[in-house]
Amino acid sequence: MTQTEPTLAAPLRPSTVDFGAILAAHAERTARTLALRPGNKDRLFDGLMAAGITHVTVTFDGAGDSGQIESIGAWAGETAVDFPATEIPYAALTWDDPEVEMRQLSLEDVVEQLTYDFLSDTHGGWENNDGAYGEFCFDASARCIHLELNERFTSSELFTHDF
Repeated sequence: MTQTEPTLAAPLRPSTVDFGAILAAHAERTARTLALRPGNKDRLFDGLMAAGITHVTVTFDGAGDSGQIESIGAWAGETAVDFPATEIPYAALTWDDPEVEMRQLSLEDVVEQLTYDFLSDTHGGWENNDGAYGEFCFDASARCIHLELNERFTSSELFTHDF
């Protein structure tokens, strides 16, 4: 008689990770981050108006697991203008500190940060696979942000015929 070794692996010990606590902490952090957005938007719009900038356009493009902002343009009415060197406070949370960190960022950097934040919030994964592209308009006069996003996708259609 030949003795054979078992072919199944020993069962894993039960997990000691509290996934409920992890998800709750993530939800709480997300809520805290979202609560910072209105103040950041208000400070940005105030800064843009003080600089005479009526609106800002941001174009972005992503595909193949990478994405980037292509351009950021500032406008005073119909005239393109440069961003001033003005810095404004921007409230953020870091991963290693539960306290709100106030950073001094340029107006252009705040526009860039909010662009990535809103893309992540509304269209997470916009840079993956076939990706997406589009444009944000930060309308300082109306104090609103408008997004036009175009998602790319690969389509396949099957046609069968019997002759």
